Amino acid sequence: MAHNKPKVNDGKITYPPGVKEISDKISKEEMVRRLKMVVKTFMDMDQDSEDEKELYLNLALHLASDFFLKHPDKDVRLLVACCLADIFRIYAPEAPYTSPDKLKDIFMFITRQLKGLEDTKSAQFNRYFYLLENIAWVKSYNICFELEDSNDIFTQLYRTLFQVINNGHNQKVHMHMVDLMSSIVCEGDTVSQELLDTVLVNLVPAHKNLNKQAYDLAKALLKRTAQAVEPYITNFFNQVLMLGKTSISDLSEHVFDLILELYNIDCHLLLSVLPQLEFKLKSNDNEERLAVVKLLAKMFGAKDSELASQNKPLWQCYLGRFNDIHVPIRLECVKFASHCLVNHPDLAKDLTEFLKVRSHDPEEAIRHDVIVSIVTAAKKDLSLVNDHLLNFVRERTLDKRWRVRREAMMGLAQIYKKYCLQAEAGKEASKQISWIKDKLLHIYYQNSIDDKLLVERIFAQFMVPHNLETSERMKCLYYLYATLDTNAVKALNEMWKCQNMLRHHVRDLLDLHKQPKSDPTDKAIFSKVMIIAKNLPDPGKAQDFMKKFDQFLEEDERIRSHLDVLVSPNCSCKQAEGCVREITRKLSNPKQPTNPFLEMVKFLLERIAPVHIDTESISALIKQINKSIDGTADDEEEGVPTDEAIRAGLELLKVLSFTHSISFHSAETFESLLQCLKMEDEKVAEAALQIFRNTGQKIEDDFPHIRSALLPVLQQKAKKGTARQAKHAIHCIHAIFSSKETQFAQIFEPLHKSLDPSSPEQLITPLISIGHIAMLAPEQFSAPLKSLVAGFVVKDLLMNDRFPVKKTTKLWVPDDEVCPETLTKIQAMKMMVRWLMGMRTNVNKSGTSTLRLLTAILHSEGDLTEQGKISKPDMSRLRLAAGCAVLKLAQEPCYYEIITLEQFQLCALVMNDECYQVRQIFAQKLNKGLAKLRLPLEYMAIFSLCAKDPAKERRAHARQCLVKNINIRREYLKQHAAVSEKLLSLLPEYVVPYTIHLLTHDPDYVKVQDIEQLKDIKECLWFMLEILMVKNENNSHAFIRKMVENIKQTKDVQGPDDPKMNEKLYTVCDVAMNIIISKSTTYSLESPKDPVLPAKYFTHPDKNFNNSKNYLPSEMKAFFTPGKPKATNVLGAVNKPLSSAGKQAQTKSSRMETMSNASSNSNPSSPGRSKGRLDSTEIDHSENEDITVMKNPPLPAKKMDKREDSDHLRSETDKPRGRKKAASAISLDQEDRSSAELLDQVKPTKTSQRGRKRAAHTSESDEQQWPEEKRSKEDLLENEDEQNSPPKKTKRGRPPKVTIEEVPKGETQGKGGKRSRKKAISVEGETGDRDNENQEQKQKRTRQPRTPKKSQRIETPETDVNESLSMESTPQKRRGRPPKMATAPQSQPKKNFRGGRTRRAVREDDSSAEMDSHHDSSLENMDISQESSVDGVNAAEENEFSTLRVRRKPNKRERR
Repeated sequence: MAHNKPKVNDGKITYPPGVKEISDKISKEEMVRRLKMVVKTFMDMDQDSEDEKELYLNLALHLASDFFLKHPDKDVRLLVACCLADIFRIYAPEAPYTSPDKLKDIFMFITRQLKGLEDTKSAQFNRYFYLLENIAWVKSYNICFELEDSNDIFTQLYRTLFQVINNGHNQKVHMHMVDLMSSIVCEGDTVSQELLDTVLVNLVPAHKNLNKQAYDLAKALLKRTAQAVEPYITNFFNQVLMLGKTSISDLSEHVFDLILELYNIDCHLLLSVLPQLEFKLKSNDNEERLAVVKLLAKMFGAKDSELASQNKPLWQCYLGRFNDIHVPIRLECVKFASHCLVNHPDLAKDLTEFLKVRSHDPEEAIRHDVIVSIVTAAKKDLSLVNDHLLNFVRERTLDKRWRVRREAMMGLAQIYKKYCLQAEAGKEASKQISWIKDKLLHIYYQNSIDDKLLVERIFAQFMVPHNLETSERMKCLYYLYATLDTNAVKALNEMWKCQNMLRHHVRDLLDLHKQPKSDPTDKAIFSKVMIIAKNLPDPGKAQDFMKKFDQFLEEDERIRSHLDVLVSPNCSCKQAEGCVREITRKLSNPKQPTNPFLEMVKFLLERIAPVHIDTESISALIKQINKSIDGTADDEEEGVPTDEAIRAGLELLKVLSFTHSISFHSAETFESLLQCLKMEDEKVAEAALQIFRNTGQKIEDDFPHIRSALLPVLQQKAKKGTARQAKHAIHCIHAIFSSKETQFAQIFEPLHKSLDPSSPEQLITPLISIGHIAMLAPEQFSAPLKSLVAGFVVKDLLMNDRFPVKKTTKLWVPDDEVCPETLTKIQAMKMMVRWLMGMRTNVNKSGTSTLRLLTAILHSEGDLTEQGKISKPDMSRLRLAAGCAVLKLAQEPCYYEIITLEQFQLCALVMNDECYQVRQIFAQKLNKGLAKLRLPLEYMAIFSLCAKDPAKERRAHARQCLVKNINIRREYLKQHAAVSEKLLSLLPEYVVPYTIHLLTHDPDYVKVQDIEQLKDIKECLWFMLEILMVKNENNSHAFIRKMVENIKQTKDVQGPDDPKMNEKLYTVCDVAMNIIISKSTTYSLESPKDPVLPAKYFTHPDKNFNNSKNYLPSEMKAFFTPGKPKATNVLGAVNKPLSSAGKQAQTKSSRMETMSNASSNSNPSSPGRSKGRLDSTEIDHSENEDITVMKNPPLPAKKMDKREDSDHLRSETDKPRGRKKAASAISLDQEDRSSAELLDQVKPTKTSQRGRKRAAHTSESDEQQWPEEKRSKEDLLENEDEQNSPPKKTKRGRPPKVTIEEVPKGETQGKGGKRSRKKAISVEGETGDRDNENQEQKQKRTRQPRTPKKSQRIETPETDVNESLSMESTPQKRRGRPPKMATAPQSQPKKNFRGGRTRRAVREDDSSAEMDSHHDSSLENMDISQESSVDGVNAAEENEFSTLRVRRKPNKRERR
């Protein structure tokens, strides 16, 4: 240091002018005064004052003495520190102090003085600030770089500054601190770990929260020194992350928090650290991976983060953690998705696939959080989520866990309300999610009461908010109803129906409380409480809570009165809200944090409170419809055509008229409905009629002017309206008018006189009106009705085919293509049934005669006259009408008793009709009758025949129907314990004897010991037993076993002396017994009670007869595989998540499908069972379209599924026919075809045939006489039939037909009846019909002899209805037409078929795997459903039907 040594050595200290010596001999105050003058002197000096610098050098040295550095007074120390700071400034760049120790002491002294910055309100704060400013500006601490202990100095400085910084400091203080510290980092040679820790510790969340200003200071420092400090930060993370040296720093445990903070401060600080995180993501330590995942989730999800685009390898590696084996890691990834979707919409595409997999995660919490993430993003902005993400939420509405389902449903509801109801994102967004309303209502079809209650809550809060003004609420409901799909409409109707039913139950409970107390009343109250509890969540707890609530009702009259108002038909929406509020307030005292009892009562009140519909609401709805009629509504703006809106509005009113009929009682409402009656739209008028029918009971008394105007309209509709209008008009008259006899007479007489069989299209409405009059007033018109049925209906309509129809190869056509004469015949049959249902007696044997007529129609395949004038589709319609008519009559006890076993069995065979639509509609009618407990239990046995149905969806639907009906009966028995005397007609297990008897008389079962036929019997039995045996309630397995054992001790009532018939019965019993033994482990236990067998089917057990013989052939034992029946969950495997992380998600269709009637899991010996239904949405073509199918060469024959894999098997003998295998990818029906059906072309069999037409024997020479070019046409036509596949095995409805060698004893061989003779013309004359004939099963066998047509014709005198209906009795042992005598010579030519088809080729079963038009067959089972009418006016309105021909599926014996 260059100073004047002589002067320094003098040791004399020169003070500034006016300043005396500063020593320990003066007082503190004097010392402070003198130091201030020194400070002022040094403050005024600058670096250029060389003389002054020299002059005051000794003073500078003196001020650095220990006396001052360790002085006890803080003011003295502060002034000395300020002097020293100025000295460093003045003497820069060289300090006057040469000793390293002294320098260290000085800088540590200055650092300690900086602590005074902490108190911003101190009088000396400005001097502290001056000190900071001075050393920061001069960078005085840089002198310490050369000191060995520099790190200690710097570390202490940093700690001091981070400690003193607070929110009282202004920006200048902050800036000077940053300047001071940054100069040390930027100009120094190194940054020690200790110094780095001093900075980084302020970024740790705990410190950050304690001192936000220190965090900001550290953040600013790191931003300023990023480039300089980056290598040291990288080294620190390398040591900790890669080498695991956690001891190098106390911050090692906060390493991931530091990475996040540093990345947020400046991403460049971590350029070399981020690749290390990729390595850590693959660590074997779960907790370490989890920590890294949490870190990266925050880094990737940060709002302005560009990490994903800057470091794609790390992003991809992170996405891989969505499939991590550790559950918390997957959960963290899913939670991150929400922030990522909101802040980085561009990454949604990358996330979609991984979220798809996680939406099927085995862990409930992960599936739940997937929903939360997607819904959160969607609620923020719908554009942030794509359709795929919304579909994941949609799928989870069917999750197996209630928590996940609830989250998905509520999420969709909130999205719907925001973007559809409130239209926050415009019409495009509303259109994008328009499916939500349908999907939410579809959930009402689920069995869980929780799902139903949540749908009701969603509807009331989000879809049609109950707090809207009445007009707005009704407008919202009006357009919602108009835009719902069919199934959603049914669900909404069912919802209102269920709420109304529960409202009635509560009203009944209140009525019971008004009665005097007695034991019967108490029992009735208890029963009603149990019923109500079943309509609430968690029925077990609900029962206890409802008992408690019932006590409140009994004790608290105020609660009872509020509840009485609430369930009153006249309750308004405002009254309902007030009553609910009062009841909950009353029950909420004393207040508790959680009150499950109150929650349960709220659930009940929510369900029964009419918060949407009252008289005012109906008026508002009517006004809205009138606006649409007048053209002043916003229909087009709402996206609904006006006609559709009006029609939907009337349908809505019709539904509400069932549940809220009192709300319609106003003149304004009835006048508007009267105007709708006069509109041209048939549907609108029809709905208006139904509303009048439901609500018009008081019109005659309260609204006479409406009555006067309504009567002529009703009479006109009854006479000349459409079919359904006529029906409802008659019922309106019956419901509204007290003088209905007069009104009926005014309608009946002119209609009766105007009946003209030559104009069939004019007969439909009169027949319907007369039929309903006959049902409602049978006594009034008994005589004319009797003669009408005998002389006109039977003789002129049913027994005559006046109009030849156009021939077609199709088995079913749309309603508008059905022949008018056929429609008339269908209505004639319905009229007869309605007449009988009105009489409810068989005293005059009319029921017996009608049943014989109906079964004759079934025998003759729908062509009662057998003149060949009826087309195939019309025959299908007539068969269906006859079968449904028998089911209708069976629901009336007086007619059920007279239905013979043969008639019942023939009716059952309709379930295996060759026409798909006949089978479908018949099954729906059967299910409907059984579900209402109207049909006897034995009719449930008919469903067992569905095991033979080649169409997967038909088997699945039958299974669902069985599950539903079995559950209905079990529930009924639980609720009505006193009906034990009716156990035989209600207990589901009692269907087993009926099933065994029905299968014993199955026309397919001919040879008692035939393995293939027995395997089919086993399939049918298992179809029924599988569902019955799922639960072993009350030891039911042993009960079923006991029933089967008892049957073996009896004989068949139909043939008690017929050894073959009884052997078949015992063999079927043995099949059932083997199934029970193989599938149950408790069958050998003692039966809870001795079963009672139906005496109508089995003789009384003979005590002297012990039948212990096993009738099964030994080869059959291999086909009974042990295994438990599978659960009959109607939802199927919809909600099953993936069993492991990352497993491929199920397709939508597989999740939505309902489990088939028997999977390979449930019956391993039946590999052909379908595992699920196909979704109709997967099929683009109509069921009736002709499909040109690609041809593939035949594959080698091998053992295949007998329903599904027929395309893999082709015999070489098939070649002359010119047929090739159809591509399964194009024709879905190929999946169900018999595996060896084509072998049947070669080898004839003797099996019994059911159903429609038979193929005659065709010789090889016949096959080869056809030109080759005609085979190509056959190839195209053969694949046309998609739905109309016959049931498996032979065709149903006909007696067995035998060849010459097979003619039974006592019977003569015949050549065929008139129909076969008509078909026996030469091929050359049939050129125009060849293409159509290739779709039919026209090849004939040698028929059984049958009687001449004249001898079989029914005599129908006009005077006697019994004679008109008496017909030849049903044969005892064969289904089908009675035998006919041979009338043609044996040399009658056989009909040849184009394309060289072999004898059985035309019976090939092209089964359909196509769905009904609804997405789930369970939808058909709702109580509120559209009727599947068999007449041509409204039959199968909602279904597409195939036009193609069903072909028989050969049994396995035939394949051999």
